[in-house]
Amino acid sequence: MAVLRLDELSGTIGGRIVQGDSSLEFRNFNIDSRLCKSGDLFFAIVDRRNGHDYIADAALRGAAGAVISEDIIPPHKKFALIRVKDTQDALRTLARRVLSQQRTKVVGITGSIGKTTTKEFTAALLSSKYNVLSSEGNFNNRLGLALSLLKLDSRHEVAVLEMAMSGRGEILQLTKVAPPDVAVITNINPVHLQFLGSLEEVAQAKREILEGTKKGGAAVLNGDDSRVREIGRSWPGRKIYFGFSAGCDVRAQNIKRIGYEGMSFELDVLGKTAGFHFPFLYESFLSDLLAAAGVALAFSLSIEDISAPIESLRPFPKRGVLVQLGREIRLVDDTYNSNPRALESALGSLVSLPAQRRIAVLGDMLELGQEERDFHEKAGRQVAALGWDVLVTVGPLSRKMAEGARQAGMKEVNIHSFDTSEEAAARIWPLLKNGDLVLVKGSRGMRTERVVEELKKRAQEKES
Repeated sequence: MAVLRLDELSGTIGGRIVQGDSSLEFRNFNIDSRLCKSGDLFFAIVDRRNGHDYIADAALRGAAGAVISEDIIPPHKKFALIRVKDTQDALRTLARRVLSQQRTKVVGITGSIGKTTTKEFTAALLSSKYNVLSSEGNFNNRLGLALSLLKLDSRHEVAVLEMAMSGRGEILQLTKVAPPDVAVITNINPVHLQFLGSLEEVAQAKREILEGTKKGGAAVLNGDDSRVREIGRSWPGRKIYFGFSAGCDVRAQNIKRIGYEGMSFELDVLGKTAGFHFPFLYESFLSDLLAAAGVALAFSLSIEDISAPIESLRPFPKRGVLVQLGREIRLVDDTYNSNPRALESALGSLVSLPAQRRIAVLGDMLELGQEERDFHEKAGRQVAALGWDVLVTVGPLSRKMAEGARQAGMKEVNIHSFDTSEEAAARIWPLLKNGDLVLVKGSRGMRTERVVEELKKRAQEKES
């Protein structure tokens, strides 16, 4: 990670040292006072909250200094302070400078669905030949991406970064901090419609990653997504298409489901093939793997190079993870997030698994704009049409799912609606029977992970 003296930091970000020894060195940087440790430099970000209100807390937790844009009373005499005009701009400027001083290649990943999984898969595959830095968790916005870059050091040959947005111009700004050598667009789907209004606007916002890609760079694009293909047509650089259809450079074929063990498939990279076991329940995860394999191809890695990493992949927490509730009930924890396309994929992938009953516990899907009620109603119709036995809705919007399920013929006795995850968590356990398969899915704002936690707790109490 970067090791920077106070005077170097101040010069880089155009700041003024208010207090502190100019030779003081920093190697860890933070914007959340709760996460600060000994020796950290805290950036007092002014956003929904004012980070200047938390400088004292950062100091108590060990931070040795802060970057500020307002007058403050220093926590103590040795606490370093750098004054700048804008702390967000300062953080991004520092990250951009740290990256420019390395020979690190950048992989930028965007798309409506699957960014984080594609990022993790890509980092795993590239790690077979390169020293890789991968952005942590969902550090994918203008602040999180900068914090990830500040962990770079001279060993890192590749940085795999997730680039997210909620409006036009945001991804382009991210590429100004970290211009991609390889840009990935996983798909275009109805996400963030509250801010963008239409799928066409979503597509144009995602296209910004190509506008910010380095000259001579490569684009890894979903060949099965018509909007992504349209974006690719107007981009002059090298293009690698991934997907399930003929004509893709990287594709999956001969896919066979093997129950709760996932699936097997054959990976085809430019006509060369190899077979793999893939312990994931959703076919959408296979699409994410194909995107990662496309990045590997852009880095000239062969199927042989990536075979071992593919075989070692395992599901990630809260993203379609199979949980055993006692001996007789299976639960799929997919509480990381939800949107119409991801929900459709989950419902369709799981319904074919053997179970006495299939129970869908579904929370509100957020940021869908004016069509949010239609999307929820359609999801309810899908639940019924696919043959799910019981629908449990969580949140006010999801009551439209219940309406859709009724319209599609699901019996009223099999539909249950709750206002909050806490209420649902307390009421669902008595509904379950041995042999059930339970899917729990909802947007992060709905906190549907609390349902999973409560069901696991009840199962443990029953076993003890």
